[in-house]
Parts: sequence; C-alpha cells; structure tokens
Amino acid sequence: MEHLDDLRIQRLEKLKKIQEMDVLPYAYTFDQTHHTKDVIAAYKDEEDGKNEVSVAGRLMAIRSMGRAAFAHLMDDSGRIQLYIKNDEVGEESYQLFKYLDLGDYVGVKGNVFKTKTGEITVVAKSLTLLAKTLRPLPVVKEKVEDNEKVVYDAFADKELRYRQRYVDLVVNQDVKKTFIARSKIVTAMRNFLESKGYLEVETPVLQAQYGGAFARPFMTHHNALDMPLYMRIADELYLKRLIVGGFEGVFEIAKDFRNEGMDRDHNPEFTMMEIYIAYKDYYFIMDLVEEMVKTICEKALGTTLLQFGETTLDFSKPWKRVRFFDAIKEASGKDCLNMDLAQLQQFAKELHIKLEGPPNKGRIYDEIFSALVEENLMQPTFIMDYPLELSPLAKIHRDNPNLVERFEGFVVGSELCNAFSELNDPIDQRQRFEEQASLRDQGDDEAMGIDEDYIRALEYGMPPTGGLGMGVDRLVMLLTNSQSIRDVILFPHMRPER
Repeated sequence: MEHLDDLRIQRLEKLKKIQEMDVLPYAYTFDQTHHTKDVIAAYKDEEDGKNEVSVAGRLMAIRSMGRAAFAHLMDDSGRIQLYIKNDEVGEESYQLFKYLDLGDYVGVKGNVFKTKTGEITVVAKSLTLLAKTLRPLPVVKEKVEDNEKVVYDAFADKELRYRQRYVDLVVNQDVKKTFIARSKIVTAMRNFLESKGYLEVETPVLQAQYGGAFARPFMTHHNALDMPLYMRIADELYLKRLIVGGFEGVFEIAKDFRNEGMDRDHNPEFTMMEIYIAYKDYYFIMDLVEEMVKTICEKALGTTLLQFGETTLDFSKPWKRVRFFDAIKEASGKDCLNMDLAQLQQFAKELHIKLEGPPNKGRIYDEIFSALVEENLMQPTFIMDYPLELSPLAKIHRDNPNLVERFEGFVVGSELCNAFSELNDPIDQRQRFEEQASLRDQGDDEAMGIDEDYIRALEYGMPPTGGLGMGVDRLVMLLTNSQSIRDVILFPHMRPER
C-alpha cells in the first residue's frame, strides 16, 4: 500500500495540472436541483433520458474505459451512478475528469437514464469540480455473501474515528444514521415538552457559584471582573429561580460540564434536559418520564420495542418502581436503612468496596447500591425514596424523615434520569448546603457550596415543584443501540495527538 505522503503528493500534482487548465479547484457555488435519492425515486421508464437534473457530491467510485467512465456520486441522501463520456462533456471536461480522485466533490448536470443492468444513471452533459481532496478517504469495501452484506477494510479504529469524525461520517453510513436519529430524538423531546405548555429557557453557562449536582467543576477567570467563574455542572438552581419568579413550567436542553473521569457513560461535556414544574411532585414526574420516553420512541424511531445489545427493551409499558433500600435488601438480604456509619463501612468492606475520600453515609450508600443493584436494572425501572444524605436538593419524604422524595430512572444498568419533589424550605436548604460545605472542607471536592442567592430566592417563596434531569446522550445511546457515549457525541473529548 502506498504511503499517505506519496498519495498526497500525487494529488497535489493533479491539483497543479487542474490549475494549469485554468479550472478553479475550489468552487464558490453550484446549482444543485436534486438529491440522488429523489432522482432515483422519481424515475419513470417512459421518461427515460428526458429529465435533466443537477446533482452534487463526492466521487466514491470511478471505473474508466478509455473515452468514457462510470462513477458513483454520494450526497447527503445516498448514491447514484454517473456516466461521463468524452463526446458528451467535451474534451476539456473529460481531461479534467482524468485528474479527479475518490473523495473529490463534483457537480454534474445531465439526463437520467436506466442502464441495461437496471441501474438509474445520470449521463453527464457538464462536469464541475467543486473541491479537490488532498487526502484519500479510507477505502471501505462491501460484498454480498450468502445474501448478507460483508464489509472489508472498514474504517474501524475507534480512536481514529472519534478524532476524525469528518472521515467517519463519510465512510461509515451507520454512524451518520445515529446522529440523524439523535437530532430526531432531541426534536421529539422538545416538541413533547412544548406540547405540554412548558417554556424552553436559557440559563448561564458561566456561574459564580456552581451547584445542582455532586461534581467537580471546570474553573476559569474573568479578567474584567477579576473573579473566578465555574462552568455549570447542572442547570437546576437557575431553573428553580424561574419557578420562584412565577413561571409554572420551564425546561432547558443544554451542555453541562463536569471535571471528572471518562468512560463509556461519561464525557466531561455532555447534554442534559432539565425541567421544573410548579405544583407537582416526584410521582407526577415519574408519569411524565414514562409518557415522554414512549412518545420520543414513537415519533423519532417509529417503535417502542428496541434492541440494546442482547436486551430487548419495551418502553410501551409502565416502568417498574422499587424503593432504594428495598432494592439493596432484595440483593443482599440486609436492611441498611438504620445502619450507623461504622456498620455501613463494615458492610462495604464485606462487599469488597474500596471507599475513597472522607467517609460519609451518603457516599457509602451510593457505592453499595452501585455494587449490588445498578447493573441488574435492565428493563426501565424507577428506584425511588433515596436516603436523605444523598440528596441535598430533594424534599424530605412525607412518610419517613430519613428519606427524600427522589427517584432515578435506570435502563440496562445505567442511570438515565434523576428527579425530586424539590426542596422549597429555605431554612432546611441552608442547613443542607452547610452540611455539604462541611464535607467539602473535609476534602470532598464533589460536594456543593452554599449558594446564598439561591437561598434568598427560596425565601421569596417557591411553590411545591417537581424537577427532572435527563441525560440526553444516554437516552440516545439507549435508543440507537450505542455502547459508548462517544458513539453519540459528534466530537468527544480525546487526549491530544502525539
């Protein structure tokens, strides 16, 4: 195989010859009248050779035969065959065609025919070079064996695909389909929420005091104000300020940023949907999640029965509802609701859980739940009624002061969403913020600080409110059978290239 540098040199030489022909190798515009899919769909035998079209895209295959050639052109909608003949396009244009390579962008005007082999083809009357490529695309070969499509020489290196998504999208059409599906999923989510009468809003990305989640923030500095600022880790506290201000239902679909590790479920920059609805509680939000995910599946994908790995997921049914401590007891036989810190530490030790950071009951509860329960939650499930220590922004449970009215939605062992009956008591909120600040002073860099302005807002009065945060990237993963968050983010974060 030729070295990339050699292939690039060859293309540069062709570029020079094209320029010597006084042909502009990088055009300004082209009058594209049809997409390839529409040309093929509209073809009728009785109109063979009568319809003139103008198509544009990349050359993905070239087969020369002396003074004529066949090629395949790919645009945003699909592929179509081209027939370029010296007598039709003229000597100069055919000479230009000889200097073209796979991947070059061209525009072709011509009439639509069907070949003897039954392939719909554009016979070129004119050929325009739109962009000369200087690097060769990976050559992906397909072959049908035993009635199944087999792919050879795929552009399969994961790291290279993530770094060069622009190449990945060209040569791996299934990747393109994933991101088209993502767009439809987000649109369906937005349409669903707007149809309920909820208002989409925008809140600050740069914040003087971060909050709304357990996470380390990214920090920057504002020169003019000479003050530190944090990139938001959640939208929650600002959205609830709007409920205080009189809006009865607000949501935001936005980027959040957390300075944390990266794995199949985590990227430091990710997309969240958060919604807060006045006069509602976490039971209402559970029903909303069920209806919303079902509707998204129907509108964006046309089905509520989806495959994820080896698991068939059914989003048409109500989700299973299990209490947090009941799930742990069912998995271990132990009731840890009333355990003190020492007993919880011993329980974690028995489960071979390595505890990091300063010991606190909330963190240990979370580790025990992750070890015993989380990975077994395959079908859509709500885990509800969490321990107070884990939820500084949730309202105390109306039946048990050791719990809060919170649920998390899990599918195939991964958290999809988090929701509360929101805490609207400013005195209780201040106390919980102070407990979080104490944990941070002890070295817990994921604990929250005290947001004095948010407490002040609560002191003006916030009605009973139900709130929800849903990971958009994780939802797309589930609904497109994608095993890594990097597969559903167009440009995931990577280490710098060496």
